[in-house]
Amino acid sequence: MINKVILIGNVGQDPEVRYTGDASNGAKVATIRLATTERYRDRNGNLQEHTEWHSVTAWRNTADVIEKYVRKGTQVYIEGRLRTRSWDDQNGNKRYTTEVLADTLQLLGRKSDNPASQGGGYAPQGGQSYQQPAYSQPAYQQAQPAYPQAAPQPAARPQNVVDDMPDDDLPF
Repeated sequence: MINKVILIGNVGQDPEVRYTGDASNGAKVATIRLATTERYRDRNGNLQEHTEWHSVTAWRNTADVIEKYVRKGTQVYIEGRLRTRSWDDQNGNKRYTTEVLADTLQLLGRKSDNPASQGGGYAPQGGQSYQQPAYSQPAYQQAQPAYPQAAPQPAARPQNVVDDMPDDDLPF
């Protein structure tokens, strides 16, 4: 089974960063609201837009990157998975929320487009890529396209399965 989400969008407000427990030994967690916009033409040919808002939660090193480099308006690429939580509100009603748990974060756009670049730098020192721990992907890759072009692959020739299988190797 697969639970995978890929989003490209703009951050709608400055991130909220907190710690589980105290700051010295608790895990850092960052939450952002991400807007993705779908554009399409209706039956009359008029251009329509639909914006969807996503709650994104990132932990530990990815939360560090969000705290340092992400601000309202930053364009980001996020890979993660959906998680639904439930709780009881003040009136005892069961409430639910679905969020994206971010595994990979990549900053998009130009350096000058990012409000965080005004306050001390956009990329890690020396222009090097930020490397996540082994359990995740790089969070920021400078000067690399968001969608690298794959080299064209030659078309596969169809096989005749009947001719390629000797009679004594039939799976029945």
